[in-house]
Amino acid sequence: MPVIRILPHSEYCPQGTEITAPAGTSICEALLDNDIRIEHACDMSCACTTCHVIVREGFSSLNEPDEDEEDLLDRAWGLEPQSRLSCQAILAQQDVVVEIPKYTINHAKENH
Repeated sequence: MPVIRILPHSEYCPQGTEITAPAGTSICEALLDNDIRIEHACDMSCACTTCHVIVREGFSSLNEPDEDEEDLLDRAWGLEPQSRLSCQAILAQQDVVVEIPKYTINHAKENH
C-alpha cells in the first residue's frame, strides 16, 4: 500500500504524519479515513476547491486531472503547478507527500 506523508498543518495535522491507503483510493478519502479532517464542502463531487492539496512528491504517479478539476483548481487559494483536488487525486502504488494549504476559499468551515 502506498504511504501518504502529510506535511505539518497547524489545524489538521500539527505534527505531520504518515498514513497508508490502498491504491485506487483518493487522497481525500485516505485523509478522512485517518481522522485528518480536510475540508470537502462538496462531499467529494469535484464541485469546489476546499480539498485542495499540493503534491510535493509522487505527483506523476497520480491519475491525470480531468478538465473539470483543472477548471476548479484555477480558483484554489495558493495554486501551484503540483496542485490537485484531493477528492480527485487517486493513489497508485507510489508513495506521495502532500501539503494542505493554510487557507481555502471558504469563509466558514463545513464541519463534515
